[in-house]
Parts: sequence; structure tokens; C-alpha cells
Amino acid sequence: MTVSVRESRIPASLIMLLGALTAIGPFTIDLYLAAFPQITSDLATDPAAVQLTITATLAGLALGQLVIGSVSDALGRRRPLLVALSVYVVASAGIVFAGSVEMLTGLRFVQGFTAAAGMVLSTAIIRDRFHGVRVGKALARMMLVVGVAPAIAPVIGAQFLAWGSWRMMFAALAVVGAVLLVLAAVFLRESLPVERRRAGGLGAAARSYASLLRDPVFVGLAFVGGFSLAGIFTYVSSATFVFQEGFGLSTGQFAAIFASGAVAITAGTQINGALIGRVRPERILLTGVLVSVLTAAALLTVSILGLGVLPIAALLVLTLLTAGILLPAVPVIALAQNAHRAGSAAALLGAIQFAVGAFIAPLSGLFDASSPVPMAGVILGAALVTLGLVLLLRRPLAARPVLTGDERVLATSDELVTT
Repeated sequence: MTVSVRESRIPASLIMLLGALTAIGPFTIDLYLAAFPQITSDLATDPAAVQLTITATLAGLALGQLVIGSVSDALGRRRPLLVALSVYVVASAGIVFAGSVEMLTGLRFVQGFTAAAGMVLSTAIIRDRFHGVRVGKALARMMLVVGVAPAIAPVIGAQFLAWGSWRMMFAALAVVGAVLLVLAAVFLRESLPVERRRAGGLGAAARSYASLLRDPVFVGLAFVGGFSLAGIFTYVSSATFVFQEGFGLSTGQFAAIFASGAVAITAGTQINGALIGRVRPERILLTGVLVSVLTAAALLTVSILGLGVLPIAALLVLTLLTAGILLPAVPVIALAQNAHRAGSAAALLGAIQFAVGAFIAPLSGLFDASSPVPMAGVILGAALVTLGLVLLLRRPLAARPVLTGDERVLATSDELVTT
């Protein structure tokens, strides 16, 4: 069944399902972090090579969003999602039998590519079904569900290590993917009516992406999100070596710290959701970036001075809280101007963000993997670039009209009529 009218309420069951589909991405990234030392030993490789499996996953997430989002604008959201989830299950099962770090890296790319479907299509479905302030509210509520994944993933991963091999983690991901495939097939109806689908195949997709890439504000916002995510991904790829090898924490202690950071991100998204409709997203974004620079500077200072694990952990949690507040503002601002091509806009936004994250995150691995200083330095550098971009965007964003209530509904309707 196709939704032809945008909804005035936000069904909790829909948000739970979309949140779970989105969460498969961060869950796929975070579940095996505590196993990095074991994977390094089991596959007879080095920490930098294992860190590159995170980069491969992020690259897959970037490309997958670009391709799947575009396809969904032409075919609808449901079919691409079901196909991607099916391939995800196969790739996850394949990793169980990986005999080399190269095979692991390749399959992690496929995992990331297919996990991207849940992330980009969930955002597009929300943009299909809701309008105005409800888009931001729905995204914030979805992020509450999404935040559960990175909070529990390292704890579950640590338990798998207590039971046995890291390979069991990927068997579990295959099961999770299969469950989501069944739930989506049974409960998720199509959200993009036939009359709103884009004709023209790859040529139309290319034109849509080219048009978006010619919009300097859209591209700037994508890079704002990208460098913000780069700080998070740097932490994700470095944390296990810093805390377990550098500070000698146990797998359980590392999982507890990582879960605290995930809870902080989730709390930040809910703060953002409470502010949406009361404070302009542009103001939320600028304030969040300023705080993130100050926090990252403090993190680097504490790391250089060697003040210990607790101050570093506390500042990382604060960094992630700030990221949770500012990151949801990016798609709210960017998609507000692109309702008629929500799939392509969400895809390109996500692709640029994850591509930047995939490029920046491995930089800390070029130095001492067990030291917090490289990790903190990269996080600060990414925060400074983000601040510079936001300052450059202040004037063009301020020049764009602020639409609320009925005005935004009418504007959205006009956009749909003209496409």
C-alpha cells in the first residue's frame, strides 16, 4: 500500500522499525570493536590493517547510500531495502569464514554498502511521510532508537568474546539482518507514490546529483556533517587500542566507556529534538560546533599532559554529547530545501559524510595506536574544519526563508507539484 498523503502524527511502531533499520549501520560498525586485538592476532596482521576494516565499512556506507538512495527515487523505498537486507545477511555470514584480513575487509565493504539502505531509506521515508517540524521531530525520535545500537553493541561484543571467537559476532549480525528483513517485508509499506517517482534511470540520477552538487549550501552542509562524523569515527577506530592497550582496561571496562559515549550521543539527539521548533537549526548547529571545538581542545590538552583515563573518557563523552546535538540539524536544514528529491538528497548527504569520515578516521592509526594524543589531535582538527565551514555558511543560510507551520506545508506541496 502506498502513502499518498503526508501524515499529521508520528506512529511509534514506524519509528521503532525505521530506527532499527538505521541502527544496523552503527551496530555493524561497533559490535566488533572490542575484538580488534583478537582479530589482529587471529588473522596474523597488524592494528592498522584491522583499523582499515572500519574504513572499508564506512566507504561501503558512503557508496551504498549514493546508489541505493538514487535507485529508491525511481523504484520506491521498499524493494531496494529488501534486496539490500538480503545481501547483508549473506555478507555477514561470509565473514564468519574469513581467513584473511583482506577477505574481512572486502566483506566489510559489502556489509557497509548494504547496511546503507536502512540508513538512507529510513531518512527518505520520514521525508516522504511527514512535513514541517514533524520531520525534525521524527528524525530525533528515530535517533533515540538508533542510539541504543552503539550503546549495547560493544557490551554484546564483549560478551561474545567471553564466550569464544569474534566470528560469532558476525553470525549474530546475519541473524539480526534476517529478522529485520522479515519485519520490513511484513510491516513496512511503500512510502513513495508512483506519481512522485523519478523517471529516467541513471541519467536522471546523475542530473539530480549534479544539481545538488551545484548547490554550495547543500555541499557545505554535507561536509559539515562529514567532518563532525570524522571526529566520531576517529574515536570509534582508535578507542579500543587507546583504552585496552594504552590504558590496560579490560574488555568489559572498555565496553562500559564506549556505551557511555553512545548514551551521550543519544541524549544529544533528544536535546536537539526538544529544541527543534523553538530554536532555528542553524543556531543549534553553530552553538554545537563551537562547543565541540572547545571540548576537543581540552581533550588534546589532557592527552598531552597525560592526566589519565578518567578525564579523557569524560571529555570524549562530552564530545559525543555535543555531536548528538548538532548532527541532526544538518539533514533538517539540507532536506528542507529538497523535499522533491529526498532520496537523492539524503543519499548524497550521507555519502559525502561517510566518505569524509572514512578518509579522516584512519589518520590517527598512522601514529602510536595506543596513545590518546593522535586520536585527540584528529578530533580537534575535524572540529576546527567544521567550525570554519559553519561560519562560511552563516550568511547564505540566513538568506534562505524560514518556513514554519502552514507556510512550510504549502511550500512542500508546491515543490511536489512542480516535479
